[in-house]
Amino acid sequence: MRLLVLSRYCRLGASSRLRMMQYLPWLEAAGFEVTIAPFFDDGYLERLYCGRKPGFRAASYYLKRIRQLRRASPPDLIWLEKEVLPWLPAGMEQWLLPAGIPVVSDYDDAIFHRYDLHRSLVIRRVLGRKIDHVMARSALVLAGNPYLAARAVSAGTPRVEIVPTVVDISAYDAAHLHAEDGMARIGWIGTPSTWRQYMEPMMPMLSPLARESGAKLRAVGAGATLTPELEVMPWAENTESALIQGMDIGLMPLDDTPWSRGKCGYKIIQYMACGLPVVASPVGVNSDIVEDGVTGFLASTPAEWRQAIARLLRDPELRHRMGSAGRRRVEERYSLQVWGPRVADLLHSAVRP
Repeated sequence: MRLLVLSRYCRLGASSRLRMMQYLPWLEAAGFEVTIAPFFDDGYLERLYCGRKPGFRAASYYLKRIRQLRRASPPDLIWLEKEVLPWLPAGMEQWLLPAGIPVVSDYDDAIFHRYDLHRSLVIRRVLGRKIDHVMARSALVLAGNPYLAARAVSAGTPRVEIVPTVVDISAYDAAHLHAEDGMARIGWIGTPSTWRQYMEPMMPMLSPLARESGAKLRAVGAGATLTPELEVMPWAENTESALIQGMDIGLMPLDDTPWSRGKCGYKIIQYMACGLPVVASPVGVNSDIVEDGVTGFLASTPAEWRQAIARLLRDPELRHRMGSAGRRRVEERYSLQVWGPRVADLLHSAVRP
């Protein structure tokens, strides 16, 4: 069975790598002949993370996507990440897609809010319901959490399944890597933009807490400025697991906004896969992933955040107990080993009569 994967990014893009590309061995084992056709290349993300805009290159991505669909041999199924052509109407996408080929669309964030909550009235009117149209025309929608699934249902999609964003558990070791200086690490992993949005507002609370507790803050992939309390590590796919293993507590703060409610809590799953206790905001799917008081703590106010982190720093046994419970939870519910066969079956089901 020929499967055309219209991903948004190459491997550097976390959503494409985790929602689609990591399933490739499972799909091939299930009989799929897979062709991956990304919209953006890795250079786009590298420039974006450095604060540079794509400029004239943007047009080339649209031309490439049109060629991907016009020149490709007709597949039996299309697996689409989010949308075919960003910032263009759904009608143009429908015209471009080959007729009669079922589409499975995949969502790991609330991309529809990029349009329906845009500050421009023109964008809201022209594109506000774009993703709803894409969902409604899909044979199947794979949603990363209940918030996204609810949007697909309201859009009128004939079928929606919740598929969390998962880890390959074999790539994550729960054995803790102790720092040479003996100081506990309060850790976070993400991108420069999410660091600025979610972690920078936490620093007035976190920096004094780290100093008082004799701990350090570790940020992976943040692009943040070094301070005496903060160590910044570059992200790489082949080192992220070890960098998380070197943490003692994993953080995932969020603000309670429509966009944040669409997030899939992947960094929480990474922390738990490495046997870390977590402290997270009770926003969206975070409240489903974290068992409050068992695998970590849910915290809303600065006082609750400080109390939860301080308690974990004081109690290594509690960290170990919660981390072990989190690892078991990931193995049972959020691992590629569990979801690989399920996703292959879901894709097969989209083309069965």
